Amino acid sequence: MSDPHPSPAPAPRLHVKVIFGDRLILGPGKADLLEHIRETGSISAAGRAMSMSYKRAWGLVEEMNTAFQKPLVVSARGGAQGGGAHLTDAGEAVLTHFRKLQDIMAEAGAARVGALQSMLGDISDEK
Repeated sequence: MSDPHPSPAPAPRLHVKVIFGDRLILGPGKADLLEHIRETGSISAAGRAMSMSYKRAWGLVEEMNTAFQKPLVVSARGGAQGGGAHLTDAGEAVLTHFRKLQDIMAEAGAARVGALQSMLGDISDEK
């Protein structure tokens, strides 16, 4: 029996990824990681918030820190001060530029995404 009130299909999304040679890919996942680090003050907590291991989160931070002229995240080991991590000015700038790029792409591409969506067949799980 079909649901008389089916859930609306999720809105289409653009997935913006910036590829710099073969050295760095900056996409929504890394931007989300930066945001979580800013919010939590911790690479470990940021990774947990994204269901990611500390090793994976730290590896992504190291990758970004190495690729950019200045580090995006700085961290301190635990101890009396408790350790932690925070975005540098460069990290804040990279995050701001990337989020603005996402906004520009979504706005500029909205009509084309809508056109593509109108051409779709039934993509529900209940075919």
